[in-house]
Amino acid sequence: MNCCSADAANDHPNIVLIISDDQAWNDYGFMGHAQIQTPHLDRLAKQSAVFPHGYVPTALCRPSLATLLTGHYASTHGITGNDPSPKYAERDSKLYKDRCATLISYLDRFQTVPTILGNAGYLSHQSGKLWEGSFKNAGFTHGMTRGFPKPGGRHGDDGLKIGREGIEPIKEFVDMATERQKPFFLWYAPFLPHTPHNPPKRLFDKYNQAGTPASVARYYAMCEWFDETCGELLGVIDSKGIANDTLVVYVTDNGWIQNPTSRGYAPRSKQTPYEGGIRTPIMYRWPGKIKAGERTEFVSSLDIVPTVLAAAKMPIPGDLPGLNILPQLESGQAIDRERIFGESFAHDIADIKTPEKSLLFRWCIEGNWKLLLTYDGEVNRYKSTHTRDEKRPQLFNLKDDPWESTNLAKEHPEIVRKLSTAISDWYPTTERKVLTTFE
Repeated sequence: MNCCSADAANDHPNIVLIISDDQAWNDYGFMGHAQIQTPHLDRLAKQSAVFPHGYVPTALCRPSLATLLTGHYASTHGITGNDPSPKYAERDSKLYKDRCATLISYLDRFQTVPTILGNAGYLSHQSGKLWEGSFKNAGFTHGMTRGFPKPGGRHGDDGLKIGREGIEPIKEFVDMATERQKPFFLWYAPFLPHTPHNPPKRLFDKYNQAGTPASVARYYAMCEWFDETCGELLGVIDSKGIANDTLVVYVTDNGWIQNPTSRGYAPRSKQTPYEGGIRTPIMYRWPGKIKAGERTEFVSSLDIVPTVLAAAKMPIPGDLPGLNILPQLESGQAIDRERIFGESFAHDIADIKTPEKSLLFRWCIEGNWKLLLTYDGEVNRYKSTHTRDEKRPQLFNLKDDPWESTNLAKEHPEIVRKLSTAISDWYPTTERKVLTTFE
């Protein structure tokens, strides 16, 4: 099978999945940021079907990445937070390590994307973040992460070197795959622009200008540093002459708003169901197949798995909640979807066998309306992030109020009831209750 031929492109394109880590939805040149420069991603956007209103169903890296591997909501794949709660198992204890191992084993219940693609002869390479054990455990044929419980295996150990220390492992993999005339799947999930915010001095100096706090300048520089690595990666594809035979998909694992007074994140961003936590541009590029241009529809990262499998002409598991949007990407026609859903869980998992015990929010978007419902799941650490000061339903008009400053639930009780019913029908739960129901 020749991954560089037109026939191969039609049947089994190479697939490159680029996953930004902790980046706000508007922190790109093509999304209109006034200071951050992202020339390589701007170029990718011009060549792609771009969805400025893309969403991830949960705003925390580990469950979000597990969704990209499996195509399922966190409440289904079971990896709802980053860690078992140390409240019930002391860190580094045998019980804690056993619970960590159990969480990793949850991936075994699903055919992951690299596993399914492997059935069609794809080679696959993992770099960057991968919480769920070694790259082999996730179904990749090649990769960098050794995985928990080996040293540094919580986030991705050796995989986290990618980007910050160059992309040589990716270059070597692409060389090998093309020489063997095999289609390939690349998982590029660098620890960028994630903390530590330690950009090259040349980039920090560029943004460290009067009126910009140093913490913000560091973050801005990290965004451009990440963009540079994406340019290097896309350059590898171009240099091999296989751009037309390659589907490139872009998404962010979760949002981030830089706190101007610290190196941490601001409220209503990472780990929250507000736009600053769950919104991300999503892009699909496949020259000659996908129509480039900005799209107005709402899409979810849940759509990526069925769409990628359809591009590779592989069977799509029937229980996936996302949509195969490849036909609409190719035709330019509108995606027929009434609404999208998401959920938020605590960072620390209270009960690894019962996801709802850590459930904090569920949300629904339909048209311009977004409804958040608050649940009484348990929080251990990160209480400042998991604030639930407003326990009533929260309804926002995203067109008029994209930063969700005004709760319109009282003014529109009929919309609250409609979307509340939709949320209940989508994923009913008896384990946790809504804190306050609006009447």
